[in-house]
This record gives sequence, C-alpha cells and structure tokens, in this order.
Amino acid sequence: MIDTVRRFRTTLGRLGRTQIVWLSLMGSMTGVGGLLLALDGERAPRLDGLALAKPVVASGPSAVDLVFETREPIEAGRWDGVVIHHSGGMIGSAADLAAAHEARGLHGLGFHFVVGNGRGSGDGEIHVGYRWLDQLPGAHVAGLSADAYNRRHLGVCLIGDGDRRTFTDAQLVRSADLVGALLDRLGLTVDDVTTPRDLAATSSPGRHFPEAEFRERVASALAERRVR
Repeated sequence: MIDTVRRFRTTLGRLGRTQIVWLSLMGSMTGVGGLLLALDGERAPRLDGLALAKPVVASGPSAVDLVFETREPIEAGRWDGVVIHHSGGMIGSAADLAAAHEARGLHGLGFHFVVGNGRGSGDGEIHVGYRWLDQLPGAHVAGLSADAYNRRHLGVCLIGDGDRRTFTDAQLVRSADLVGALLDRLGLTVDDVTTPRDLAATSSPGRHFPEAEFRERVASALAERRVR
C-alpha cells in the first residue's frame, strides 16, 4: 500500500501543472455529465415505448410482429377497433407529441402508436407507446363519443399534416402493415378502422389522406396474414 502511494506521488511529480489541471477538469466534466443525464431523464415526459425502424428488406417475418411483445397480456375482446390520426404538423416525433400532450395535462403520449415521416423521426419508423405496451386506454379521440373510443380503440398517429400534403409511401405501407397485424391479432376487420373526422368536428387525418387506398392496403396485409 505504501509503495502504491509512493508511485502515485512520483507520477504526479512528473506531470506538469497544466496536465494535472486538465485531468481534474476531465474528471469533473464526466461527473457533471452523468448528473445532467440523470436529471434530464427525470424531467422527460413519459415515453417508455419501443421504436421499430423501417426494415431494410421485406423478406422474412415482419418486424411489426414485435409490437405484440407487450408488458401486459393482450386480452381477447379488449379492443374494438383502430382510429387513424395525423399529428397536424409537418415535422415531429413521438417525443414531441408526448411533450405536447403532457403540457395539456395528459400523462404522456396519448396515442398507442406513432409512425414517422422522416422529418423528426425515421420515415416509416413505428413508435410503440406505453399505452399499448401496458394495454391502457388512449387519449386521442375528442367529441361526444371520446370516452368510449379512447377506452376501446387504439390510436395510430401519422406524423404530418394531411390537410397540406400527402403522407410518405413508407408511412402508408408501414401503417397498413401495422394495422393489418393488429386486426389479425385482435380478431377485427377493416370495417373496424375509422378516423377522427368520422367521430368529431375535425379533418384529421386530412383531405390528402388516401383513405380508400389505405383500406385496400390494410385488407391486403390482413388477408396475407390469415392465409399463412
């Protein structure tokens, strides 16, 4: 032990004053950096979900099937349908939406799923929200039927403003794949897919949302799964 202390003192003696100061500064920065990361994690809105990037190749089992690895079991008859929304902004991510929802008094992200458009989040990237992972009601529908739909319908949000421009091909393909997988697992049909404009005074998911084409894509994805 004494020899170790002597060697340490000898090493310090060989270092110049500038070197000692830099070593001390680096140690301090490392400690402060770790503290800031911890504090930032405590301040962040609830976003303990799962991000599924767009697969590079389409062959093999669909990466969308990972959404069924939930923290709480998926009970038969728990869900009655899916509601397709847009975020209303051209740029954004699940984290942005979660922060906005918390600012309005919600406990984290109100949607069950968010699909990115490449501007703020990956194009076709699916964020699986904590409400789905924990099988909790959503907070995504307004109007007279809001409570019933939020409790029994899943909310899927596409980043973008469908009143200004259409969505990306990657978004539409990935969203249809996701919805088809959900319908298959939950024992639902394409008729169980709806939009907010059918439920309240809103234009979401926007006039550029290709609803007929989207339903065809969902039907195709669902049929493909049911013949496996």
